[in-house]
Amino acid sequence: PTAAPSSAAPDTPTLDRPFAGSPAERWADGAAAIVVPKATPVGTFTSAQVAAALKRAKTLLVGANLAPGTLRGERPESALAVLDPKQPRMLDDVNSWLRAPGKKHDPLMLFSRFDPAEVRPAGDVVKVRGRMTFKAGAHASVAIHMDYTFVYPLIQASKASKASGTTETSGAPTEGSGAGSTEVARTIVRRVLDLELLDPRKYQATPGKLSITRYDQDLGNTACDVYDGFLHPQFDSAAPTGAPPTGPTTDPYDRSRDIEHSGTETCGTVSRT
Repeated sequence: PTAAPSSAAPDTPTLDRPFAGSPAERWADGAAAIVVPKATPVGTFTSAQVAAALKRAKTLLVGANLAPGTLRGERPESALAVLDPKQPRMLDDVNSWLRAPGKKHDPLMLFSRFDPAEVRPAGDVVKVRGRMTFKAGAHASVAIHMDYTFVYPLIQASKASKASGTTETSGAPTEGSGAGSTEVARTIVRRVLDLELLDPRKYQATPGKLSITRYDQDLGNTACDVYDGFLHPQFDSAAPTGAPPTGPTTDPYDRSRDIEHSGTETCGTVSRT
């Protein structure tokens, strides 16, 4: 993970233009940006079976990184439903991450989650860029590779209702007044996932379900050394949270950078958000 840069970007994001100053302003929106490649037969799997697996891979990515419930910290049911319960430990591990987050069992390794008491989305758009590919795997499988970057614009929850001209009672927005704050921060999450569709005639596998063989992530503009299962973006107007960054400065929009094992690296600073 990386903390916020020390100075503001020249193009300041606002509620009207939450992606101002970001390359993501030109990216596609949300789930539409996740394009499923055309399926072809792979080994013993038909085109229809491969197509179904690719569709489930997209469901996993959307459920883990774009579903509104997941983003506000709810259980990512649609993403979990894609995973093979017969894959040793995987689902048990994920459930433990969600149940009791910590440094060694952090749900952010797979899911993008924000504390709704701390931040709210600045609008209903998440910008996305990446690619999904597939090939024959080494274990009589369909191997699916996904590398996507998600850009989340956010506003402080304590000021969100005022900024939108609403107040909140019993958790529901109602009409209100107040100038509020229009300060927008962005958190950038890049995920690299490798999945497998295994042949249940050759392996202990559930037909149609997917196994995870790799999950790497790079988290830009979130507090260092905070392991409560949420991303914590830094706002320029707010005092820094978490530990001071000690790692290198990186560009979260650099998609050419290898992020393997990035979750174990020292927390650094992003050059921009």
